[in-house]
This record gives sequence, structure tokens and C-alpha cells, in this order.
Amino acid sequence: MLLNTVAIPGVILTLYFCVLNLIQHRPLLALVNIIHTLADLLVLYLNKRQRYLQARAAVIIFSLLLYGVSGFFFRNGVEFYLILILVLIYLIYDNKWLLGFLSVLIISVIAFVYYAPVIWYLEPLVPSGRVLVNLVIALSLVVIALLYFKSVHTEYQQETEEQRKALDILNRDKIKLFSIIAHDIRSPLATLEGLLLMFSNNHYSEKDMKSAAVELHLKVSQLGETLNNLLRWTAGQMKGLHTVPAMLPLAPLVSDALGTFEPNVRQKEIQLDLSIAEDVQVFADVNQLMIVLRNLISNAVKFSHQGGKITIHATMEDKNICLHVNDQGVGMDPDRQATLFSFGYKPSYGTAGERGSGIGLVLCAEFIRQNNGDISVESEPGKGTTFRLTLPRSGGEAPEETGEDW
Repeated sequence: MLLNTVAIPGVILTLYFCVLNLIQHRPLLALVNIIHTLADLLVLYLNKRQRYLQARAAVIIFSLLLYGVSGFFFRNGVEFYLILILVLIYLIYDNKWLLGFLSVLIISVIAFVYYAPVIWYLEPLVPSGRVLVNLVIALSLVVIALLYFKSVHTEYQQETEEQRKALDILNRDKIKLFSIIAHDIRSPLATLEGLLLMFSNNHYSEKDMKSAAVELHLKVSQLGETLNNLLRWTAGQMKGLHTVPAMLPLAPLVSDALGTFEPNVRQKEIQLDLSIAEDVQVFADVNQLMIVLRNLISNAVKFSHQGGKITIHATMEDKNICLHVNDQGVGMDPDRQATLFSFGYKPSYGTAGERGSGIGLVLCAEFIRQNNGDISVESEPGKGTTFRLTLPRSGGEAPEETGEDW
């Protein structure tokens, strides 16, 4: 494209000077102009056929010969066009030996044409004004070539920067996906590890072990299903996180999320109060919503005291459904609440020594935003915590009442 930018004006200029030289009775110089026109057309043809190396060679060879010959014999100042060729080769080539050789060659030709004595007397030389015109045109083409190269380089840098940003986003998304997998299988695995440890230490009688084996098989199946769902979802997200919202019944999703933590709930003897009507629907991405629900329920269970209570209920506010997840656990101070949904949050231990990664609530906040919702928290140390999750509800006109339990 850079060579075309120079060759196209070259065709126009050489044709113009060909006609001018014929009018001024310089047929030999007009013949040189015709040959130069054909050389520029050859360069355009080679570039069109994507034979770029041949096009570059043609530009260098024809320029050296034609500018050198016409400049030496007719003193028309065309040797200054070799400055343009010198600039072009530095923009096109990277090989330092080739650049050095061509630089010496071009500079030598310019110096020879400029300083050699006039030996052509068969026809009149071109007027001195022609030399100035050719110098101005040559320098103008140099400026045009440099401006064009700079614009292309700027576009390339912008494209490269956009690609870099896209790759950064993609890498961050992949890190989040792996974090999701690790976060969502850690708790079930910890439960399974505890059961197997009890088996190995003979803490169960034979009858209890048979009963626990059934429970263990159920939990392994649930873990396998959860892992399969996560892997299927992450496989479709490897090119970046995508939100595909749909109408979802809220109650079954919450029940499924609670089922993952059933052993933990039984172990802590936590009382569950679930109050969500079967016909309540939200408009959200099912996989992202399940990740949010599992994280909120996991935190509620983790920070609940032995024999505590977790309340989950839904209310309607305007065109949204608000899901409240409340526990009566350890709570948190305002400083921890301020960093809860950021990577500055430092995870703490649960009431039974459970340890989190600190990334779960960050993912929750991001997924809720992607689903046009909102998440907030209210908490006091020693009095428990309430997470408030807001999501768009199903279509249709919203009832006039607000705050009504569903």
C-alpha cells in the first residue's frame, strides 16, 4: 500500500512530463518518462498479484536507472526523487546490511548526478525552473509517504492496543471461571472429606456406615452433576463471559442451591426458613444466578452458629424481585462491609473453621450487574447478616403493592 501511494502519483506525473517534453521537443526525455510510467504500472500490477518482493525490487531498480539516466543527461533534478526511494526502503526493509548497501548506492547515484559535468549536447537541457519543480514534488512525496506510514502505524498501534485489552479481559474472565469452579466444588469436597475421615476412623457403627454410604453416594452424585454443569457452562464461556438471560423460576433454583449444603446445615443443626412462592420468576442467566445463590447460601451457612437460623424469602419491589438471604451468625463491621464486593476483601474463618477464597462475593456482584440487578448487604457484628439480591422479574404490569412476601 505504501508503494502504491507513491506509484499512483508517479504514473500521473510521468505522463504529464512526457507530454510536456514532447511539446518542448525532447523526445528522448519523453521516452524515459514513458518507460517510467510503464515501470510504475508494473509495480501496481505486481502488488495487485501480491508479488510484493518483486514490486519492491522493481521500484528500486527502475528508480536508480531512470532517475540516474535522466538526471545525468538532462539535468532535470529527478535525482532528488531518489531521496523518496531512500525513505521508502527504510520504511519497508529491516535488514541492516541491505539498508546499508542500498543507502550507499542511492547516495552515490545522487552525488554522481549532481556533481558530474554535463556531457549531453544533442538536445537542449531542461530549464532551471524544472529542477526546482522536481525538488518540490520529490520532497512533497516524501512527506506524503511519511504521513501515510504514520497513519498506518497509528492504526496498527490502536488495533494492537484493542487486541491487548481484549486479551486482558479474556484472561481475567478465564481466571474468574476457574475461580468459580474451585469455589463451587470446595464445600462439597470438604463435606465428602469429612465423611470419609469418619469412615476411616471408625466413628460410625456398621449400621450407620451403611446409612452414611447412601448419603455419601447421593452427595457424590450431586457434586458430579454440579461439576458437569459448571464445566459445560465454562466451556461455552472460554471466549469471554457471556450473559444469556431467560425467565427462571426462583424457588427451584434456591432449593437446588440449598441441597448442595445440606450436610453442613445438618451438622450445624441450622434451621431453614424458605419462603418463596412457586410462581415467582426472575429474568437472569441460570448459570450465573446459581453461582450467586450458592455463594450467598455458602456464606450464610459458614458464618451461622450451631443451632442458628437462615431465612430466605422474596419480595416484589416495582419491576424487580428482591431475594433476602438472612443469617443470625457472626455478622461484620462496617469496614469489612466496605470491601466485601472487591478484591480488597480478606476472607475470614467460619464458625466451624471454614475458610473461603474471598472471590465469591466479587463474582456475585459482577454477575448481578451483568443481569441488570443489584446486590447489597446489611450486617452488625454478633447480630447476623442479610444479603439483598435484586433482579428483574417476569414481564407484565407490576402489582401496586410493594414489600409483600412471595
